Amino acid sequence: MTPKQAASCCRPVDDLLDPTLFKVLSDPTRLTLLGCMIKCGRACSVGEVAECCSVDLSVVSRHLQALARAGLAVPSRTGRTVAYAVQSERLCASLRALADAIEDCAPPRRSVPARGACVPARGACVPARGACVPARGCC
Repeated sequence: MTPKQAASCCRPVDDLLDPTLFKVLSDPTRLTLLGCMIKCGRACSVGEVAECCSVDLSVVSRHLQALARAGLAVPSRTGRTVAYAVQSERLCASLRALADAIEDCAPPRRSVPARGACVPARGACVPARGACVPARGCC
């Protein structure tokens, strides 16, 4: 199939490649904050999350608001304190659905590596049916 033919074909992958999700996940600071909150496993106040990295409290607040707008975090207010809880189920479901859709579109994998190709084995390259030649794209 050519790229032009593929573009006219409607597949689930088209709907799952959500620019909003990728935009919110594209910021390194936001990813650090999200990772911190995921590992924490509970709703965290803006101040607690700010302790994860050396970023001003107002910047952390804006990043958390962006995560909330994308549906990846839910804010809750207790008095003057705002805490955010990561929607890990939603994030996992979105990424899992995208991965499944990509695999459905991908051509079937060859079960036997091509002659001269390298296959990864415990962090090293092992020649597959022939010599491993770096010029051929060895691992």
